[in-house]
Amino acid sequence: MGDKAHTHPGAAGRAQAADHPASVRNVVLVGSSGSGKTTLVEALALTAGALNRAGRVEDGGCVSDYDEIEQRRRRSVQLSLVPVTWDGIKVNLLDTPGYADFVGELRAGLRAADAALFVVSAADGVDGSTRVVWEECAAVGMPRAIVITHLEAARAGFEETTRACAEAFGAGDPDAVLPLYLPLRGPRRPDGHAPVTGLIGLLTQKLFDYASGERVESAPDAARLPLIEEARGRLIEGVIAESEDETLMDRYLAGEPVDVKTLIEDLERAVARGSFFPVLAAAPAAEGARQGLGTVELLELITRGFPTPLERAAPRVTTPYGRPRELPPCDPDASLAAEVVKTSSDPYVGRISLVRVFSGTLRADQAVHVSGHGPAGRGHEDHDVDERVGALSTPFGKQQRPVSHVVAGDLACVARLTRAETGDTLSSKDDPLLMEPWAMPEPLLPLAIRAHGKADEDRLSQGLARLVAEDPTTRLEQNPETHQVVLWCLGEAHADVALERLRGRYGVQVDVVPHRVSLRETFGRKAAGRGRHVKQSGGHGQYAICEIEVEPLPGGSGIEFVDEVVGGAVPRQFVPSVEKGVRAQAAKGVAAGHPLIDVRVTLRDGKAHSVDSSDAAFQTAGALALREAAAGAAIRLLEPVAEVSVLVGDDYVGAVMSDLSGRRGRVLGTEQAPGGRTLVRAEVPEIEIGRYAVDLRSLSHGTARFDRRYARHEPMPPQVAQRVREAAHEGA
Repeated sequence: MGDKAHTHPGAAGRAQAADHPASVRNVVLVGSSGSGKTTLVEALALTAGALNRAGRVEDGGCVSDYDEIEQRRRRSVQLSLVPVTWDGIKVNLLDTPGYADFVGELRAGLRAADAALFVVSAADGVDGSTRVVWEECAAVGMPRAIVITHLEAARAGFEETTRACAEAFGAGDPDAVLPLYLPLRGPRRPDGHAPVTGLIGLLTQKLFDYASGERVESAPDAARLPLIEEARGRLIEGVIAESEDETLMDRYLAGEPVDVKTLIEDLERAVARGSFFPVLAAAPAAEGARQGLGTVELLELITRGFPTPLERAAPRVTTPYGRPRELPPCDPDASLAAEVVKTSSDPYVGRISLVRVFSGTLRADQAVHVSGHGPAGRGHEDHDVDERVGALSTPFGKQQRPVSHVVAGDLACVARLTRAETGDTLSSKDDPLLMEPWAMPEPLLPLAIRAHGKADEDRLSQGLARLVAEDPTTRLEQNPETHQVVLWCLGEAHADVALERLRGRYGVQVDVVPHRVSLRETFGRKAAGRGRHVKQSGGHGQYAICEIEVEPLPGGSGIEFVDEVVGGAVPRQFVPSVEKGVRAQAAKGVAAGHPLIDVRVTLRDGKAHSVDSSDAAFQTAGALALREAAAGAAIRLLEPVAEVSVLVGDDYVGAVMSDLSGRRGRVLGTEQAPGGRTLVRAEVPEIEIGRYAVDLRSLSHGTARFDRRYARHEPMPPQVAQRVREAAHEGA
């Protein structure tokens, strides 16, 4: 790498449809917010000739500054595709958000890609969330490389950042994370900082000077060579350690020179199989320049070192009914198997689906089968339906360039797939398939909403349905107990974007209201009640009297109904009526409107009339009896308790446990987990963890994650119950 001369490819940089999987590279860019991913994508597109200057698409049209800012803002919270061409290879650059709230977009990018570029700011270093994603890539063997940006920052240091990357990503083998180039700094400025103006290739020992705005290759002067010898030796040993030639290391240590071409070939193979992770430096082009620093070297690494789609195993495939199927490995002539990795809506075009083709060839106007089994309980539909594909295109700035077909291994946008959602499978009508979905984080931040006005109420249902179809990391809940519409999100930024999309795309104005948890009521002590329903208004009247006794039961008992009537005081046929009335009233609540649970209701006595008694009368009497019993008893509020599991780095275990205790939580235990982490298990009242998704992220600097599941309802402390009652009274 670094031994070829390149000229500006001009229009050739504008990627079209690929003709074979071998000429495609799918690369996802990963990094924290502010690390420079989007700027790097623009720099690569500029070098490849897809842009005529940074941020501007070379297509004869001009983009206003406002539009450019808006495009950048949108790309910061969603997955975007920028395809370019380099040396005859189509490179699909997948730019992912750096915010933790949009990890769903990141996971979609990982699914669509075959390799990953981890972008690390030299000014900020490696953060915890980036480490977590690295571990995810390592678990599936995805090839990776590291790009260090922001070298122009005053406190930036390439060497220090490289060492930090080796410690964070080396997994016990820091020699697997080594630089391919060393930055060459120019004269010091008055502020004391020396800008990076070029790179020295460690394998080729060539100097690439970017000071003029163009990449100029030359041989470094002899004075510089001793400065790179140590780094070059480590790199050569690291590459040889990954070589398939087991004799190469012995020959090298014996003093035998190793051909640079052999080293580069071994390096490329090691990168492609995910056992060696090169470090490169990059910086955007100066105003008026055609090439950013390190962008040519990075494109060389992508096209020559990263694997083709042919080298990636396809996701597990079944029929829509679950029968396993074998998918041919990225064969353009095989049966179609493609996946919707992102769904978005355009006010003029309608729904646009970003699709990765894993097998076969997708053609415009082709009839396909759409299979989708949405995440359980998230408001997503399961569907198996035939649809006709609309126009196929590849994105180019704000435009879409039409293409006639998309071969296995490539990505493209598909218009007017009205039933397909993110994660759905597209396959042949005659051979329907379903791909195993990728792992999605559980949304754990509740957002209770209601329509702002009558017009919004009519559009709310459709708008929410479209929103969850686009974003599988949302979950829609219509709680029958609290009567709230709840949109579950990953964090505050995620919630803000969801509300903005409802307003901007679907014209739905909503109000955010306090989220309520599903409370319960129970009796604090034994009580008795008498229900008397006697009315006479001409003709048949209504006559029913019943006497009951109510006593509390242990948690989880539900409602028991016992008949202990003697002597036929309540005729047999009306005993079920009393029970029905009691249960109906229990469902409505007896004090604060929350369902009554964990009590035994015993029917002791009653009276009936031979003519006027009826099923309806005894149902009413049963409800009245329960209300009267509640009036003379201490009714306790029960709150839901969740079983919470928090996976957190060892450095933050103490803070997490202290925080859980402050939320009235009971820590049940801890377990050691791989990667220097601990699993903390606790039981916490749900009313205390409404914002835990946000608070835990702040507490652990984005490194922890948690899940929760309902455990049971248990009595709420009196002081907390009093606050809940006062809040309910104020909101009434």
